[in-house]
Amino acid sequence: MSEEPERPQLSPYQVQLEEGKRYAWCRCGRSKNQPFCDGAHAGTGIEPLMFTAERTEMALLCGCKDTGDPPFCDGSHMLL
Repeated sequence: MSEEPERPQLSPYQVQLEEGKRYAWCRCGRSKNQPFCDGAHAGTGIEPLMFTAERTEMALLCGCKDTGDPPFCDGSHMLL
C-alpha cells in the first residue's frame, strides 16, 4: 500500500554529517527521529533514502519531503 509522505515541518533540518558515514533519510515523514528513519515507514510503501556523506559538513536536509534533490533541501518548501 503506497501512501503520500507526511510533512513533519516545512523548514529544513540542520544536521552535522560525517564523511563516509551512511545515513537513512526519512521519506515518509513519520519518523520520530527526523530527518532520519526510525522504521515508522513500515506498511506505507515508502522506503528511506540511503546515502553516504561525501564530506563532513553541516547540511540542510529536507523536512517537507518535497525536494527535487533528496535528501537535501532545495527550497521546495517555499512553494508549498
